[in-house]
Amino acid sequence: MEVDIREATPDDALAVRDVHIASIEGLGPSAYDPEVVAAWAHDRDTVEYPITADGSCSPVAEERKLVGFGWLAFEPGEHLVAEIGAEVTAAYVRPEVAREGVGSALLAELEGAARERGIKTLGSWASLPALPFYLARGYERVTEHVHEFAPGVEGRIIEMETEL
Repeated sequence: MEVDIREATPDDALAVRDVHIASIEGLGPSAYDPEVVAAWAHDRDTVEYPITADGSCSPVAEERKLVGFGWLAFEPGEHLVAEIGAEVTAAYVRPEVAREGVGSALLAELEGAARERGIKTLGSWASLPALPFYLARGYERVTEHVHEFAPGVEGRIIEMETEL
């Protein structure tokens, strides 16, 4: 699928949120029970998407409408076990474009932004539905974590890393 990749703007926040929820609700049930999916997709507010934040890269993919988004934090979170240079914090696509190259295009954009800054390694916490995506792109498993999606609602995620 041909998509246009561009940097997100504040005007994209609502569409980014909609893609995020659609992706979770559409792809999450393949690996998580309904309680986890509901907690993960909870009523999200557009302020949860700091699109213009310093220290991040946030591309979006469009094909007549926004169909995917990614997020790269140039300062990785302390929750990661691996010592990495930056963290892929999001790579989500609408379910109807899954496995059509949109996620790969977004991830390539994030990896390119990291390379431009001289970053040599990336890490991510991958949901179980995203695990095959990252493995197919050369990411390796670091460890498994139990993530609390909401109070009392936990699910497994996999920490991944790759060298650029």
